[in-house]
Amino acid sequence: MATIKCFFILLSCFFSISNGRIPPAEFRVKAVNLGGWLVTEGWIKPSLFDGIHNKDLLDGTGIQFKSAKSGKYLSAETFKIGGSAKIVAKKTSAAEWETFKLWRVDSSNYNFRAANTQFLALGLDGKQFLSLITVAKDPTIWETFEIIRKADDLNRVRIKGLNGFFWQVKSEGVVTADWDRFNTTWGDDDPSVFLITTVGGYQGEYQVTNGYGPVTAPQVMKEHWNTYIVENDFKFIAENGLNAVRIPVGWWIASDPNPPKPFVGGSLQALDNAFLWAQKYGLKVIIDLHAAPGSQNGMEHSATRDGSLEWGLTDESIQQTVAVIDFLAARYAKNPSLLAVELLNEPLAPGVALDTLTRYYRDAYDAVRKHSSTAYVILSNRLGPADHTELFALASVLTKPVIDVHYYNLFSTIFTNMTVQQHIDYVKTNRTAELASITSPNGPKIFVGEWVAEWDVKGATRQDYQAFARAQLHAYEKATFGWAYWTLKNVKEHWSLEWMINNGYLKA
Repeated sequence: MATIKCFFILLSCFFSISNGRIPPAEFRVKAVNLGGWLVTEGWIKPSLFDGIHNKDLLDGTGIQFKSAKSGKYLSAETFKIGGSAKIVAKKTSAAEWETFKLWRVDSSNYNFRAANTQFLALGLDGKQFLSLITVAKDPTIWETFEIIRKADDLNRVRIKGLNGFFWQVKSEGVVTADWDRFNTTWGDDDPSVFLITTVGGYQGEYQVTNGYGPVTAPQVMKEHWNTYIVENDFKFIAENGLNAVRIPVGWWIASDPNPPKPFVGGSLQALDNAFLWAQKYGLKVIIDLHAAPGSQNGMEHSATRDGSLEWGLTDESIQQTVAVIDFLAARYAKNPSLLAVELLNEPLAPGVALDTLTRYYRDAYDAVRKHSSTAYVILSNRLGPADHTELFALASVLTKPVIDVHYYNLFSTIFTNMTVQQHIDYVKTNRTAELASITSPNGPKIFVGEWVAEWDVKGATRQDYQAFARAQLHAYEKATFGWAYWTLKNVKEHWSLEWMINNGYLKA
């Protein structure tokens, strides 16, 4: 009991503030991320997707087609660089070339993107569009197909093209789009019947808005934004000793109320509300650009459509992102609750090159400074490189820079099979050493922008979780800008700071 009592006192010291009025020189961020609110992450709130028809067939889901008659998978493996590929059905097992990424047009109609990033299309055989090929980089109606599912076995399907005919597999693995029999018994003797297997998938902002479609998505998202995070949550945060919130936003917020499809308007009003509530309860706000146009890491939390990383490949995407930062800085620069603007969350190496990221950070920093000389500017390290100081050269010529690092005892094989004590020792030794190595009196401030008291340890007790959290708080207390827990709310209990506090795992 004495140990637990001391632990709670320790947490109280870590979390404590005095009505948010701490001299700036001593201010350390003790924050929580409002993840899953203005940028959707389905694993945080899976029920958000419950009303989508064919919710297993969302944008980016991999799909494999096996002929019910031949037992062979459709494949684009005949692709030649610079050319196209005829679709064949010759493989008895599926791998990369037998997996197609879905682009959803509506709940029944889809484009299929092959591993060569080209889309399946109706090809011209003689005078009719009867073959299946991959050729187009951008889908049109000729690359759009209807998936018809068997009512009592949704993995048994037929695919119909714009020509009104169905795909079929003929002898020698030839695949055509010319089966004209509209009635079927769905038996294995029908060459137009396929068994589908879905692989992977994403549940981000793109999937939820495109999944519901332009009529329903605005209603669903407005309800989510208005109910998931509310004023009482800010009161809870302040009452439990935290002094800031990190709020992930998507690039489309700058086009509110009419963002590009499939995104929908309304998140800007929610962010405005957050600033009002933050000011009322004495909290600071960190705006975090979590999703950039084209996706900076190919993950669902960056609103990717199909896992592609396309941000930074063109000057247009960079300048579009700078414009988003300019918009946010202009809107909130004079708000007393604004503490910092994070220019980009978790860009992924090597897809995002260091010189590209540096150029963007310079331009986006200038955009913030046009409107504010006092807001901190946060630069997120790239995911991947071992050198956590690669942004220091840039930071050295900036005013009030902060480097953001994220620490999870997850997502890496080095944590597999670690015991409770090994996890705790890793935090005390490795994390502490890493923070020390990137911290210097004249260097940028360091922000542990995401961490969580979760791990892959079976049968861990409450005391184990408390010890793990305590070790991390000890380590991250040394971060010169502060830290932010991921997240406030989550169906996965230990990821939810609200649940952790309410159930006695963390106590302020």
